[in-house]
Amino acid sequence: MVFTSFFFLIFVAAVVCTYFIVPLKGRWIVLLAASYAFYLISSPSTFVFVLLTTVVTFFGGRYIGQKNTEHKAYLAEHKENLSKEEKKTVKVLVQKKKRVAVFITLATNFGVLAFVKYFRYYIELLVGIVSGIQLELGILIPLGISFYTFQTAAYIIDLYRGKIEADGNILKFALFVSFFPQIIQGPISRYDQLANQLYEGHRFSYTNFTYGMQLILWGFFKKLVIADRVAILVTEVFDNYTDYSGSIIFVTLLFYSIQIYADFSGGIDIARGVAQMMGIDMTHNFMRPYFSDSISEFWRRWHMSLSFWCRDYIFFPISLSKTFGKVGKSLRKVLGNRIGKLFPVLVAQMATFITIGLWHGAELKYIAYGLYNGGIIILGLLLEPQLKATVNKLHINVESKGWKLFQILRTFLLIVIGRVFPKAASFSAAITMFLSIFKGNGGRAFGDVFFELGLGWCDFFIIFGCCIIWFTISYKQEKGVKIRKALEEKPLLYRWGILFAGLVIVLIFGIYGPGYDAAAFIYRGF
Repeated sequence: MVFTSFFFLIFVAAVVCTYFIVPLKGRWIVLLAASYAFYLISSPSTFVFVLLTTVVTFFGGRYIGQKNTEHKAYLAEHKENLSKEEKKTVKVLVQKKKRVAVFITLATNFGVLAFVKYFRYYIELLVGIVSGIQLELGILIPLGISFYTFQTAAYIIDLYRGKIEADGNILKFALFVSFFPQIIQGPISRYDQLANQLYEGHRFSYTNFTYGMQLILWGFFKKLVIADRVAILVTEVFDNYTDYSGSIIFVTLLFYSIQIYADFSGGIDIARGVAQMMGIDMTHNFMRPYFSDSISEFWRRWHMSLSFWCRDYIFFPISLSKTFGKVGKSLRKVLGNRIGKLFPVLVAQMATFITIGLWHGAELKYIAYGLYNGGIIILGLLLEPQLKATVNKLHINVESKGWKLFQILRTFLLIVIGRVFPKAASFSAAITMFLSIFKGNGGRAFGDVFFELGLGWCDFFIIFGCCIIWFTISYKQEKGVKIRKALEEKPLLYRWGILFAGLVIVLIFGIYGPGYDAAAFIYRGF
């Protein structure tokens, strides 16, 4: 079931109406039934995988929660009789038992993820190399498996760390894992942020309902009017990249950067809007990432739930690790104090971005995407003193608007070029396209084929106009303006006029047609 389909809107309307009709205590049951119905309709053949993850994580979590409770009770009972050493010994024993449960749970869930998402690719690749036979194993990738696997992993690790209490109701926990607005493309929610919101019943709120509708409309605007229109041009060039010059490929990457942002953030807006209509506030996943002045900041603003997941469960554990700290100290004699101190951070950065790359897929192009972003950040850290010295020598005012604009444009350019890796058909195709941008030769020039890429002048006019609207709203938000609150303060006729205009734009300029598959949300397969 696709978010932009008419059937989905009917489904959401039925769920929301039922949710507010049922008594408060039973409203979580409506959400669970809706979530399982959504999954069974969308991907019935892979439903068993989400069930397996739910059951394994629930009982693994119960065991860890039980050990946490027993440990607290034991310390409370013997607090006057235990020495510091004895308390430490007890803690170590409990930690060992919990680690076993964490390992089994994570190994099972990530093992399933690896099997369906990565095993197939590498087996097919190996067979192709050895025998030259094109093997297709035909393993289906379960809908949203990366999202709910990472979400349940965070739950288990937070339990191990004692940050949350274990869920005692498997049906409620099943709702947390499979909540239907986020199952397709996130965000990756944390248990302490989302679970109670799902379990407690929410009363109808006109503000929540209208805010939710506005978010959904905004998501449809970005997805149908902008992303799916731009996709026509992007698909044409990427599918036939050898026919086009480096200038066309570069311009196409600019368009693709618009497409993927409009597509992904549009889908998230729809998901958050559906949840908000029922009083559920899902975590933000984007914060105007193209206003970032560095790659590091970009990843703090782009796909925030994944970035923060990697920060909390990969970057911090590695960068604060005693083992890597010791290695860094030993390297100071060889590489100098600064590199030695940075070593844990550099390793953590690269591990984080390799994970981000692999999260997108198994192919080499995704690993290259992670290495590209991680490499730029690491290079920036290593060259930071030299870069600061250069800026000082040139007497650049780092507080000026001009310098800020330069940093934003530089970051955007680096992000745009890096997009070639995840979008290209293969790693070799990505390298070919990457090199053609800088060679500037081969294929037909941009001016010769501007209107032969699937879009007419009217389409470019629509894209440009809608992007201006999008940029204006984003710029105001960047300056601290709360758009929906500001709209709420306008006269009733003005508010409804804006919303009606938005609806008309989506209905008239949205990309539809026979056989059209709004599918294709780019992140749907992750």
